[in-house]
Amino acid sequence: MASKRLIPTLNRVLVEKLVPPSKTTAGILLPESSTKLNSGKVVAVGPGARDKSGNVIPVAVKEGETVLLPEYGGTQVKLGEKEFFLYRDDDILGIIQE
Repeated sequence: MASKRLIPTLNRVLVEKLVPPSKTTAGILLPESSTKLNSGKVVAVGPGARDKSGNVIPVAVKEGETVLLPEYGGTQVKLGEKEFFLYRDDDILGIIQE
């Protein structure tokens, strides 16, 4: 059976949330508050929304980028065993550069 692929419409962005490590490589457990950074990796983006003139306004993020997400929001989507979230382009708070 072929794996499913979701392609967002308009200005929506499909994100896979990143789960921060709960312990260091040495085995020290980290408190939950120190690992709470709501971020994710962009899996797919839509083509963009249209303005009143009909021109396409492109999405600000690209596939593969790591983004900062709002604490609440997004639509949960499950494809196979993986869990993803759909956000509107303007809901994404920023791009995390490494």
